[in-house]
Amino acid sequence: MEFRIERSALTDAVSWAARVLPVRSPVPVLGGLLLDTEGGGEGGGGPLRISGLDYEASARIDVDAEVVRPGKVLVMGRRLLDICKVLPEGPVECAVEGSRFTVSGDGARFGLSVLPLDDYPALPPLPQVRGAVDAELFAAAVADVAVAAGRDDTLPALTGIRLELDGDTMTLAATDRYRFAVRTLPWKATAPGEAADVLVSARRLTEIARSLGRSGLVSVALDAGSAGFEHAGTRTTVRLLEGRLPRHEKLFAMADPAVALVDRARLTEAVKRVSVVADGDGPVQMTFSRADGSVTLRAGYEDDVASQRLPAALEGAEELTVAFNPGYLADALASFTEPSLRLLLLGAGQRAMITDEAGTDVHRHLLMSVKPQLG
Repeated sequence: MEFRIERSALTDAVSWAARVLPVRSPVPVLGGLLLDTEGGGEGGGGPLRISGLDYEASARIDVDAEVVRPGKVLVMGRRLLDICKVLPEGPVECAVEGSRFTVSGDGARFGLSVLPLDDYPALPPLPQVRGAVDAELFAAAVADVAVAAGRDDTLPALTGIRLELDGDTMTLAATDRYRFAVRTLPWKATAPGEAADVLVSARRLTEIARSLGRSGLVSVALDAGSAGFEHAGTRTTVRLLEGRLPRHEKLFAMADPAVALVDRARLTEAVKRVSVVADGDGPVQMTFSRADGSVTLRAGYEDDVASQRLPAALEGAEELTVAFNPGYLADALASFTEPSLRLLLLGAGQRAMITDEAGTDVHRHLLMSVKPQLG
């Protein structure tokens, strides 16, 4: 095997494929990346294919390269990535020489031990393609809901993002029991009435979404056990999580809430500012006044306190006080980009909903208000 490729192209491809490699594995070959120049990429892909996998996910990317001698080689992926990062800019020559894979460019030369190909498992196939979604819109939607996903691995279902397909709508949802984020976006189904409802690891889906290009369409593939995503010469699969997230429809139904309109950027800065004196997860209290057209944020206890007053419009109540975990509130606010936000409030210790100013169902974030504890 021998090929030539630009250093930047090789680094990007190796970095993309290495995302799925396990940090530690009792099976050494799972730490490897497979470099293949024998058959070239399918569907017009580049002649160099780089792939990696572990027990939960797989990744494959096709890139352009000048192939001198076709072949396959399996090398330690993270070591290859480290080498790529320090290579000089410009063309790179890669070759298998006996039991060693060499990488050289502009006078620098590295050698890597070759791993046994016979021990390397086959990459899982891409599941059935169900349709396609805009890459940039999908990445933004995943980021919006991932902040609400759980981090406790003893409750694996809560560490996932629900991916629901219904006709021409995709819905993403995540919850850790204290907050619940939902985002809907349009997508193009391969067949009329296409429907699915699966649970994907939030960490894995976030990595996949971040790795996608910012243009074009992403093909979404699903079967009973895995999800797959294909875009611009890249292909990745991830094993589905077992279990289900709770349905959000009834939880999001709020009868006669008070409604507050606030400036998102100013509220975000105020939460960050007053939270400096909050101990641990000490709450940020928000007191809305209809008469004053304001909201006053307070945090802290006894002599260590902070406050800030901002303009806010309140409807449905003369005055209302709620309090939130400052980290959860900051995450929720950061997931929006609109200049103004609408807060639907039921009162202290009850549910609160954040939406865009128009109150659409495109992006909604539910938080549980906590009991104020200010002294």
